[in-house]
Amino acid sequence: MRRSLLLATALLAVSAPALSQSVDRGQVNRIIDEGTTRSQVMPIAEHLADVIGPRLTNSPQMRQAEAWTQAKFSEWGLKNVHKEGFDFGRGWWIESSSVKMITPRAVELVAIPIAWTPSTEGTITAPVIVAPIKRERDFDKWRGQLKGRIVMVTLPDTGSEPGEAAFKRYTNEDLGKLDQYQQPTYDPAATDRRIKRLDFARKLDAFLKSEGALAYATESRSDGKLIHGEGYLFGVGDTPVVPGVEIAAEDYRRLARLAKVGPAPTIAINSDVRFDDSDRNAYDIIAEIPGTDPKAGYVMAGGHLDSWVAGDGAGDNGAGSAMVMEAARILAATGVRPKRTIRFALWAGEEQGLLGSLAYVENHLATRGSPNDPPQTGLARYYGWSNRWPITPRPGWGELAAYFNLDNGSGKVRGIYVENNQAVVPIFREWLAPFAPMGATNVVIRKTGGTDHVFMQAVGVPGFQFIQDPLDYDSRVHHTNIDTFDHLKGADMRQASVILASFLLNAANADHVLPRPPLPTRPVVTDPYAYSDDDD
Repeated sequence: MRRSLLLATALLAVSAPALSQSVDRGQVNRIIDEGTTRSQVMPIAEHLADVIGPRLTNSPQMRQAEAWTQAKFSEWGLKNVHKEGFDFGRGWWIESSSVKMITPRAVELVAIPIAWTPSTEGTITAPVIVAPIKRERDFDKWRGQLKGRIVMVTLPDTGSEPGEAAFKRYTNEDLGKLDQYQQPTYDPAATDRRIKRLDFARKLDAFLKSEGALAYATESRSDGKLIHGEGYLFGVGDTPVVPGVEIAAEDYRRLARLAKVGPAPTIAINSDVRFDDSDRNAYDIIAEIPGTDPKAGYVMAGGHLDSWVAGDGAGDNGAGSAMVMEAARILAATGVRPKRTIRFALWAGEEQGLLGSLAYVENHLATRGSPNDPPQTGLARYYGWSNRWPITPRPGWGELAAYFNLDNGSGKVRGIYVENNQAVVPIFREWLAPFAPMGATNVVIRKTGGTDHVFMQAVGVPGFQFIQDPLDYDSRVHHTNIDTFDHLKGADMRQASVILASFLLNAANADHVLPRPPLPTRPVVTDPYAYSDDDD
């Protein structure tokens, strides 16, 4: 037994150099020095959050952010700074809004217009009606009862109290649970059901209009007077005709209770929102540190610049954008001359279905499906794209050696998800080793989703996301009215920027490119015996 163990250890020692990719510790020192003693990450984040503010795709604030970020990249000496456009839809923003209960007493309600719904054209005042509608079959139940009313379409819940602290950092036990392999599943029928449900928002709008409803209201999904205002009908010719607002859960329940015992309370809504149709394109922002070997390809980091509008878009994803920009600044300031080009991307349209990074994938890396497949837009494009076959690589597919994404708030980096790519585990452990004293030690197998590395992976490009301490990102900040600069942690963001810069330089200078996952081919259905639930 002892001899076998010694033999195995010897074999591991022989094979380790082939797996590992050396780290220039001197360059790591320079990156740490630049990124901690002369950091600009918090001024970048503050400008995005406080000066520019929320950056809904194609809004005036997003246009301002597009120009400002390009100017900063150029100021730092990056090259090939430009924007790449893709078809998106209408610009939209909030000039002002207010929602008040008028009877049985005056109360200012916490509420927000739902994105891409129209103005009220002044103040509308009307009684509410609680008419929960979440499926087409609910229309018949309320037909003939909605005229002249403000329709509360969410079924009121009873509230919830948090069972744990809103602010959290990962424990070693939490991190250990992330290193568990999860088998992929393939269920195209479920995707088809999701796409069909996307039509419900259009059908609800048409139903409310036909019934003479003046406006509609939804209940916030979060307690604590948090509101979001998400909406997804942003296409030209696709935006709603009935004004909509999201009301804080506590205020919504109060209205529902009053309506239950009667008489129905009266509320006043004044929603002054604007549309901009001058340019239906959204724009990704691209900048580079050129490589010395034009045949070596490139590595890439990205985060999405767009946000929702309830807050200032600080944590989601001003923080990630600022850290990507700071990594670019650090590397430029230290005068690196990488073998591979290092490219930086600030994506648009992430909140509407990863549309900016998807456009980049289609334009530079690969396409999915046949030319005869029906076109898809908006969230239908997001849900349906990964079920299109075959994958056809573009000439540039092999040039992208690695992509690293930041989009989980401002928390400290604790490691990296390898996204089921077992072959990179020993490499990333070596790259993380210098940062163990900073708290970044974990290389975990788990796949992650919901952000801009997803479609990179979907075409077989090595795309990765870092593990970050959650802080209060998911519990309170994500998409809400308190997504402001106050919830960002400067020490954490400096640490994350330094680690991102180091990973990019390691990937750019490595003797061998990172191992790639296999190019995906159509899988078999994971559970061919499952029955579907129409409501799933």
